[in-house]
Amino acid sequence: MTDTDPAGLAPGARAESADIPTACIVLADGQVFHGKGFGATGVAVAELCFNTAMTGYQEIMTDPSYAGQVVTFTFPHIGNTGVTPEDDETAEPVAAGMVVKWDPTEPSNWRAEETLAAWLARRGRIGIGSVDTRRLTRAIRHQGAPHAAIAHDPEGNFNIEELHRLAMGFAGLEGADLAKEVSCTQSYRWDEMRWAWPDGFPKRETPGHKVVAIDYGAKRNILRCLASAGCDVTVMPATTTAEEVLAQNPDGLFLSNGPGDPAATGEYAVPMIREIMEKSEMPIFGICLGHQMLALALGGRTLKMNHGHHGANHPVKDHTTGKVEITSMNHGFAVDSQSLPDNVEETHVSLFDGSNCGIAVKNRPIFSVQHHPEASPGPQDSFYLFERFVSFMEPQTQPA
Repeated sequence: MTDTDPAGLAPGARAESADIPTACIVLADGQVFHGKGFGATGVAVAELCFNTAMTGYQEIMTDPSYAGQVVTFTFPHIGNTGVTPEDDETAEPVAAGMVVKWDPTEPSNWRAEETLAAWLARRGRIGIGSVDTRRLTRAIRHQGAPHAAIAHDPEGNFNIEELHRLAMGFAGLEGADLAKEVSCTQSYRWDEMRWAWPDGFPKRETPGHKVVAIDYGAKRNILRCLASAGCDVTVMPATTTAEEVLAQNPDGLFLSNGPGDPAATGEYAVPMIREIMEKSEMPIFGICLGHQMLALALGGRTLKMNHGHHGANHPVKDHTTGKVEITSMNHGFAVDSQSLPDNVEETHVSLFDGSNCGIAVKNRPIFSVQHHPEASPGPQDSFYLFERFVSFMEPQTQPA
């Protein structure tokens, strides 16, 4: 095994190098990074990814799409704005842990109600600071998202050999159906809209288009965007059948984001989507895992990416408008555009690597995107997609 120099501590932490490391990261290939722990103590095993967003660490940690992953933040100032319940994307953090360069400071933000360290400790999630995140990110980019074990012990007692064994034994995300683990277990109505000054999240009170949202790991801000765009939303579990969807008599079907291997979730999601498309002409809109589910239902394939796309600065070209949008992304699998059938057009592509970022069925109101138009965190360039979905529920605007 190898160790970082000195002991994985970032340059800014050299003044405290006399302190014993209280946390470590052990990769499956044997690399070891030491640092300073905060948040919960213990051990977590997961896939290690990196995120380049400069804001929104709380939204990222509570995004269900990060199930089974530890997030390395490339931006060094993580934790400086504290946390607030308003920024949770789901009830509890879903990411297994976080790695940062500089230890979180006391929060400086009028909205903060708690420190990041206290929030992580209360929610049972490990944080590791004083790590050379640039070196760690390069390792992820060069070798692909590695399996890793992370540990936090205030006494600095680590069994590196055991942590290495745990990292090597991690099953990984390929073949893993994680949507069932993060989905709701029963249906519910959603009427909360996007945050607005000064009262926070207003409630939708006027009638809207009836939309069933399938929860593969839905973020709250996606549901808020649907409500704000004019939808009366009913959220249903990932394993919902086509019969149960149609019983709601919806005007449209939404397929949410979520974690894990699309092919695994597709075992039950794809038959449902295909049956809906066969029995109904209703508009369908998918985001992230929902995009991949739709592609699989249409006959396409998905593949595991080397290190995925995780950040809030990803340029995507919309072929339907010719515009380039800066988007928020979080995915480790992608749709293979070469596998799409003739009746499906590629609408969006990543300008980073050319990977598929959007599809649409020709002459039908069915479309999806890989990126996150709700932008939590991230830019709001793609919010028009929610409005496009709503417009398709108006008969006069159906695709020709």
